[in-house]
Amino acid sequence: MYKFGPVQKKIMITLLGGVALGMSSNPRQYFKTLRKVRKDWNNVDQYSFKRSVLRLSKEKLIEEKILPDGSFKLVLTKKGGEQAKKLNLLGNSIKFKFPKKWDGKWRIVIFDIPEKDRVFRDILRGHLHKLKFIKLQNSVFVSPHPFESLILELVGLYSAEKYVRVITALKIDNEDDLKKKFFDKI
Repeated sequence: MYKFGPVQKKIMITLLGGVALGMSSNPRQYFKTLRKVRKDWNNVDQYSFKRSVLRLSKEKLIEEKILPDGSFKLVLTKKGGEQAKKLNLLGNSIKFKFPKKWDGKWRIVIFDIPEKDRVFRDILRGHLHKLKFIKLQNSVFVSPHPFESLILELVGLYSAEKYVRVITALKIDNEDDLKKKFFDKI
């Protein structure tokens, strides 16, 4: 994945936020998205902004479109949109809501990711730790929390569907030990 500086991250996520604004179906969601996009822009100086825009443009992550009135707008390219989605998914702003009550199901993530995709493997492991999954074996993690869709979204962004399995199970043989680990913490 492309290495982004702090201003570049803000530009990419803001442009992605513009897409989200366009897709907002109600005013409440529109203003909620707008507030998230506006946050943190007060501390960015113009020199850093211009330099970041030039670099993103050079990397073909954004395009500059000249409007009829002489002004311009920045637009994410397809490649830029993919990178911005990864940034947004991987950003620290994501808050995971852990359910108060367990539904009695275990979520098991199994993966066999080749060495050439080590970066994604490390990203996946990092997310599993943030989501409070416990490692059962080298490439097997388990959790009682329903985060299957989030994991599948991450896997889809990296086109790694053939390497990762997400299983929802009702019983695991060492369930009592797992319950102690998870529910003593919660």
